[in-house]
Parts: sequence; C-alpha cells; structure tokens
Amino acid sequence: MDRWTLQMGYPVVTISKNDSLDNSVTISQEHFVYDTDAKIQNPELFNKSFQWQIPLTLAVGNSSHISTETIIWVSNKTETHRVGHVGSETWLLGNINQTGYFRVNYDLHNWRLLIQQLMTNPTIISVGNRAGLIDDVFNLARAGYLPQNVPLQMISYLSQETEFLPWHAASRALYQLDKLLDRTEDHSLFSDYVLRQVEPKYHKLGWPATSPQGSFMQAAYQTEELQREVMMLACSFGNKHCHRQAVSLISDWISSNKNRIPPNVRDIVYCTGVSLMDEDVWEFIWMKFHSSTAISEKKVLLEALTCSDNIFLLNRLLNLSLTSDLVPDQDVIDVIIHVGRNPLGRHLAWRYFREKWDILNSRYGEALFMNSKLISGVTEFLNTEAELNELKEFILTSGGESAPAFARAVEIVQANVKWHILFQQQFYRWLRKAPDG
Repeated sequence: MDRWTLQMGYPVVTISKNDSLDNSVTISQEHFVYDTDAKIQNPELFNKSFQWQIPLTLAVGNSSHISTETIIWVSNKTETHRVGHVGSETWLLGNINQTGYFRVNYDLHNWRLLIQQLMTNPTIISVGNRAGLIDDVFNLARAGYLPQNVPLQMISYLSQETEFLPWHAASRALYQLDKLLDRTEDHSLFSDYVLRQVEPKYHKLGWPATSPQGSFMQAAYQTEELQREVMMLACSFGNKHCHRQAVSLISDWISSNKNRIPPNVRDIVYCTGVSLMDEDVWEFIWMKFHSSTAISEKKVLLEALTCSDNIFLLNRLLNLSLTSDLVPDQDVIDVIIHVGRNPLGRHLAWRYFREKWDILNSRYGEALFMNSKLISGVTEFLNTEAELNELKEFILTSGGESAPAFARAVEIVQANVKWHILFQQQFYRWLRKAPDG
C-alpha cells in the first residue's frame, strides 16, 4: 500500500491491443495529471518513482458477450500480458465496476468499439462500468490524453440509457465543460449538441406526476433521481418545453399563493423561473425566503436567487448576504459560489471575493474547509489569461494563510486557460461537423 499512501495523486492505466496474433496487450501506467506541462517543469517530482502496484481487473467482450474478469497485477511502467481471445472486433474493459482507484485509457480503436457497443446494446456493459467509462473519457480528454470528440461521441448513446448512474456521470462532466465554454462565442454549438442527446429521454420521462387531488405520486427512488437529472440538463441547456413548464408553475404559485411545484424538482423550477422571468419573481422568491421556516426550503430559495441574469440583483444579494443578518453565516459562502456559477455572475463573484477578502478571511479563515471551499468555488471556472493574472496578483498581496488552497486554484485556472489554447478549436471543429444524433 505504500505507493498508494505515500505518493501524491493516482495513476492512469493505458491498455493497448498489440498487432501481433498472440492475444497480448500492452499495459502502461503513469501519474494522472491535468497539466502535462507540470511533468516537464518539475522532472524531479515526476521521476521514475511514480509507480503503483495496481490490481487491474480486465474483461474481454464483443457485441453479445463479456468474459469473466481476470486480475492482472501491474507493477512496472509498461508490461505485456496475454489475455483471452482478442479479435479485431473484440473490445477490452479495465477496472471492472470501478473497484480500483485509477483511470483507464485505451487505444482509439478500442474506444470506438466500446462506443459502438454502447450504441447497439449498452446492457452488455454493467451500469457501474458505463458510468466509469463516461467519467474516465471526459477527464482523459480534458487532460489531453484523448481527442476532444471521443467523449462527445460516447454520450450520443444516452437516449438509450435507462439507469441513473451513467446519466449522473454524464451530467457532472457536461456541467464542468459548460462552465469552461459558456463565455465562448460558439457556446450554442455545444448546448445544442447536448440538448439533442438529452431531449429524447426528457420527453419520454416527462415531469413528476400529480394526482387529481394535487398530491405528488411517489416514483421509485432511482426513477425519480433519473427524471430529475434529465430535467435539470434539459432546463440548464435551454430546452424550451422545460422553460415553459417552469415559468407556468412559478406563475401559478404567484397567482394562487399555493406552491404546487413537486418538492424534488423545486430547485430546478425556482432557478429556471428566476433566470427567465422579471424582477418581480426575484422579489417574490426573496420574500418567500424570509417567510419560510423550513431550513431545507430556505436553502433552495436562496440558491434560486443566484440564478438571476440581472447584475444589479446579484450584486444586491451579495451585499445583503455579507452585511446583514438576513442570510445565515454558513450560507454566505454558498451565495458567493452560486453567483460565480452563473455565467453572468462569474466576474461579479470573483471581484466581490477579492474586495471582501479581509472580512471573509477573518470570518471563515479558522474553518479551513469553508475557506478552501470558497476559494475553489470562485476560481475554478476562471479560464482567461487575464483572470489567471488577476488571481496571481491577488495571491501576492493577500494569499498568506490560505496558500495551499490558492496554489491549487492557480493549477486549475492554468489548466483551464491551457485547455482553451490547445483544444477549444478542435472541440468546436468536431461539433460543426457532428452528425445529428
């Protein structure tokens, strides 16, 4: 276990089929990093000692069958192993059910075969592995180990996906990408592509059902979670039906003063309504935030207020949360982070964070967890050279006690800036040619 507990980070294991006919594969391992330049700049950090003893479970499959897993212990940088019969149409799958703490990469041909399998019959691959493939493919592309189109091709199978976990893995990855792209001029190419993958499932699942008496019909937990995940994607990426539904539910609430919005999708409806409707709706939600006594409902209402596209209202919310006792102390950080997640509030939250740093630091500095949550929350989506320079300058003047959290923030923003320089064009080039999936 020493290599796992005494070395930082974790490995990426790359499995490649050999052209020879002896059913052998080459397995290599390296330290997984998002910024590959770091290896070049710090050779002494990334020297030969970065190796792990890896229990790699491996299965071989084709369009109708998957073999039982075998376990291979990988302890060198590169090794060759013989596995079951490997033909040109058989694919390999590593880290079965995600039991190992590492990422898995394959040669491009194997990725294509796995995507083809997901398109034709996803259930041959287990739910855990489908979620793991999605998580790995997006992170590997983000770090430059794979071409940018591979994850985009993989999610085109999602309309056939009936389980919550793979959808959850996809939505996490897509929100991260969206934050990286939401201020680029071609952003609509990306959101349209995502919507094309999401809409068939959205229309099939619909909204939570209500009985004639107006009470909510309880669905099975997994079904409810899947429906919620798909609705959130549809509303976030601009599905018109989802928008109309949210606006109509909020309007009904305002006119009847009866909240008939299904509890498990209130956050989605409130946020969508606030972002699309006028200032009166914001004031209405703000009023409900004050009058509500249920803590969980207050949290959802407060978060919805950060979804507005009105800079004046976002600014007002930031100031009220810090300077009045209207917002509980532990929620102030969430307000700032959520304003930063709103593309129109990103610059506002970042500026506000810097201006109020002394107050924030004296209030939360002792609670290191709160402090690092705040620092990563307002910086993780900065992605321009100018913002990177602002961050570095700010650290020079004020960083002090929170040095580790700021060092991590610089790494992330550097990786964001670098992704734009290296991959943004390749990413959009593929989307322009993408088939209508």
